[in-house]
Amino acid sequence: MELRQLKYFAKTAETLNFSEAAKALCITQSTLSQQIRQLEQELNVQLFQRNSHSVALTEAGEELLPHALHTLHAADTCFERIRDLQHLLTGSLNIGVTFTFSPILTETLLSFMKQYPHVKLNIYYKPMAELMEMLQQREVDFVLAFKPSKRYEEIESHVLFDNHLAAIVHEHHPLAKKERISLTDLERYDIALPAQGLQARYAFDDALQQFLTHLNVRIELNEVNILLKLIKQSELVTILSEATTYNEPGVKAIPLDIPGNEMEGCVHRLKNAYRKHSAQEFIRMLSESNAIRERIKNWWK
Repeated sequence: MELRQLKYFAKTAETLNFSEAAKALCITQSTLSQQIRQLEQELNVQLFQRNSHSVALTEAGEELLPHALHTLHAADTCFERIRDLQHLLTGSLNIGVTFTFSPILTETLLSFMKQYPHVKLNIYYKPMAELMEMLQQREVDFVLAFKPSKRYEEIESHVLFDNHLAAIVHEHHPLAKKERISLTDLERYDIALPAQGLQARYAFDDALQQFLTHLNVRIELNEVNILLKLIKQSELVTILSEATTYNEPGVKAIPLDIPGNEMEGCVHRLKNAYRKHSAQEFIRMLSESNAIRERIKNWWK
């Protein structure tokens, strides 16, 4: 049994399509089929049920899959350890980021690329639920997101900074001069909300549960950059975290005067998993960046 065969088996089990699996693996379909047959012959079992319309795992295939994935993950960890022990800091670093973290990440990305030119960065911007799934599948090395309300048994979260939900308006908006904003203040304006699935929306909906408040929600968007453009060009008010407006000219973030508006910015990692030196270095640089220091300074004011 070879690692290559387990890799081919795992990809075919994922896609349940020999053509798609071969394409993803950059090999011919005949090569893939041959390697799967050799693995089946060595194990003396059939791993896939095949017909002209579909492919499915057999009972033996279902049993093998988690062990194959574990073996492949262990092999990847072995390779990463050897690379790190050689102090090369080469290879790739896969980072999951929620849209809200984007403004505070740019500084560290540029610094890291300059200091470690041989490390390839793969950045995935997605909603938090998708990123946590990617982390559990080891498709990313860590996730930058606010602390989730849902508990993930396999994931540990370390707080980078404390933050608040805020009303975001353009810098000349009537609300821009306020130090804090109440729900009564919001009732007077048209609201543009981040769509369901974004963390700020989850936090805002949770905070609103205890209040009988009617807001005039005119639009919902799952793209924060477009949302901020609308705010700059209108009297609309949106609800996002304060961190969203870091280095964003023309807008003002005013904390909401409601309980439960705290949002902790965290780095999320798998428990008891090997930590790449490149990941540890990136997190160190991020925690010492001006963007994070600014968030901490504002918190202690």
